Amino acid sequence: MITTAENNIDHIYTKKVGDLHFRNLSVCPVHTPVFEVARLMAKDKISCFFIGDSPNEIIGFVTDITLRDRIIADKLSFDTPVGEIMDRNIVYIQDSAFLYEALLMMFRTKTRYLLVKNKETFVGWISRNKILSEQAQGPFVFIQSVKQSMDTEELKEKWEQVPQIIHQLIDKGLKSQIVNQIITAVADTIALRIIENTIREIGEPPAKFVFFVLGSEGRAEQTLKTDQDNAIIYEDKANEHREMVREYFLDFAERVSFALDQVGFVFCKGGFMAKNPKWTHSLSHWKRNYESWIQESTPETVMKYSTFFDCRPIYGEFGLLEDLRKFMDQQLENPSEKFFINMGTNALQFEPPLTFFKNIKTYKIDGEKHFNIKKTMTPIVDLVRIFALKYRIFETNTGDRIRMLEEQKIFTDKEAKEISHAYYYLMGIRLEKQSLQLMENKSNPTNHVSTDELTKVQMVTLVEIFKVIKEFQLKIKIEFTKNIF
Repeated sequence: MITTAENNIDHIYTKKVGDLHFRNLSVCPVHTPVFEVARLMAKDKISCFFIGDSPNEIIGFVTDITLRDRIIADKLSFDTPVGEIMDRNIVYIQDSAFLYEALLMMFRTKTRYLLVKNKETFVGWISRNKILSEQAQGPFVFIQSVKQSMDTEELKEKWEQVPQIIHQLIDKGLKSQIVNQIITAVADTIALRIIENTIREIGEPPAKFVFFVLGSEGRAEQTLKTDQDNAIIYEDKANEHREMVREYFLDFAERVSFALDQVGFVFCKGGFMAKNPKWTHSLSHWKRNYESWIQESTPETVMKYSTFFDCRPIYGEFGLLEDLRKFMDQQLENPSEKFFINMGTNALQFEPPLTFFKNIKTYKIDGEKHFNIKKTMTPIVDLVRIFALKYRIFETNTGDRIRMLEEQKIFTDKEAKEISHAYYYLMGIRLEKQSLQLMENKSNPTNHVSTDELTKVQMVTLVEIFKVIKEFQLKIKIEFTKNIF
């Protein structure tokens, strides 16, 4: 029997933004006094009003919260032009997008409202509450509850509930790339809550900064076995303020990292964390890092670059990371000759566990045959990354990189489908095994998969996937290392 909750979960993944009855656009010029905007919002019973010369020339918006925080709380005149207090962070989505995509975008951008576009024309707007009302239960309502958690202990309790939710979604056949995005959204929400609590505790930062995540979280491919991979960029300050600024952010990073560890995101064994002084720096220092990694390439710097190329901002001044990306793009126009050779060699470091006789190569744990599924997936992440680097594709998600490489004709349609299907098939097995380990065995999740627990169909599929990975690795050998042996 299908329950109402199950119907609601299905609904959120099949219904599109255009299927909703979204609000018509209400627009006023920047010089409109705020009291007039408030009057129009009260008249139409809406919580959001857009600012611009026309519905297709929108430059900002105000909400009921904007009026409260920037007019009433600051005791500004009600005649203040709305353009002086509006929010310029316009976020929009196409009406052909799915509701789950809209919600993930809202959680990622920390906005409660999305403009809706039909091709190139704005046709209305939707609120997060409107979409959440489409489902009485499900992962997105859960994410909203995480957002409202008050302290580290409550966040820890929320994170412990995630395996059950993930197992239900996988059991219903939800695509693993969507499940990855949901886990990532929960992790981001937890990190944001911790960051906000920390700033409240120690005071406002003395400089603009961005807190960004790396590795699997940077690629929005988080699983249930996860550690911390993060860093901080802060704006350059005058010499007399540098020491004070750096002291603040190192203290801030230490507190955030400790809280994340308490929740369940353990410390990174490799030290790729903002609490490590190596990975909390000014923008100019970060630019020097990237320049040396690209121009003075060594096997060690390639490992660092591989980690930091898969990065994504989650809090603060996103423009700082964008500035660094533009600098990186310039550096990649003329990298040292050994840069891509070293990157290619690094991408070939892990081989799919396939024996000479086309069987799965295993090792024994407590008498059972296992293979490491993370190390099996690593070659796919590495090979897609190196092609993205060469063709200066700055998407971080592996699936998005594959799609863009296909669009640029670097991968054929067949190659893109094969490598994408391979990656997400492995991801599905990995997520299923980890959720069961946490739920049934009450043990820490691992990346070890017992072949005894796999069906014959799964075993045959895995062998074919390993063959596909080996073919792609040959492509890397030829194109990047100039070596086919």
